[in-house]
Amino acid sequence: MQLRYVFSELGQGLRRNLSMHIAVILTLFVSLTLVGLGVLLNQQADKAAQQWGSELQITAFLCKANDDNPSCTGEVTDAQKAAIAKVVEDNPEVQGYYTETKEQAFEKVKTLLGPEKFDGPNPAATADDMPESVWITLKNPEQYDGIKSALVGLNGVSRIQDLHEVLKPIYGSIKALQWGALGTAAFLVFAALLLVGNTIRLAAFARRREIGIMRLVGASTLYIALPFLLEALVTALIGVALAAGGLGAFMYFGVHQRIEGRLNFIPWVGLPEYGVAVIAIAILGPILTLLPTLVLTRKYLKV
Repeated sequence: MQLRYVFSELGQGLRRNLSMHIAVILTLFVSLTLVGLGVLLNQQADKAAQQWGSELQITAFLCKANDDNPSCTGEVTDAQKAAIAKVVEDNPEVQGYYTETKEQAFEKVKTLLGPEKFDGPNPAATADDMPESVWITLKNPEQYDGIKSALVGLNGVSRIQDLHEVLKPIYGSIKALQWGALGTAAFLVFAALLLVGNTIRLAAFARRREIGIMRLVGASTLYIALPFLLEALVTALIGVALAAGGLGAFMYFGVHQRIEGRLNFIPWVGLPEYGVAVIAIAILGPILTLLPTLVLTRKYLKV
């Protein structure tokens, strides 16, 4: 009987303030979609950095067998690797570094271009065709001349890849889009909180007689507030579902269908990153509705 009352009040509450609930759902939909886009853009920047390096990185590719660089007389030796590591460690411009093996480089290429091109009796390349590399993280992206000059011409070094000037505008654009999406989302989240507050106030005013009677017969605050909490949960779930659908449409029609095929030299976000974004908005959505509902019901339900 008590559950029947709660669900009956839930249905009445949704019908009484239908337009307000729709406004909350739409605001949540837009704000959570923007939050999800910000999460996706952050992961996109991380994937690009893993593939090409960040603004703070330069890459030293080591000599391999049959290297195009005439100064390379063969595969880099262990002694040359030790000498290169010593130069990198002693340079004051360097914050840290790590070595990428042939196998790790080959896995990157397969992920980027598709593993089917490297299967079969005549693969496009093998792990032995990949060079080892040293990925160097700088303390300051503007200070790199010292380490570059120290590595150029060093035995065992084939070439230095310095893409930070090229990557800087790309990462700058990604960061601008990311912060723009999150900033707009924060504004809309604030609007959603105001709408939730107004919804609770109107719902409490419409039920003030019933709430007064329940108070007189000794009903607890949680029992009285339960229909309001369920209304908040329903609006949150609908908003999250719409936002997840919007992000899915963006991933399929925007990234997969239009961007990924044209710019296939960049690793793009996929299903795992989409899953992370959906989890983020699935957590945030109920928080945005349930927490203010819990706070405001303590104020508006005191009859």
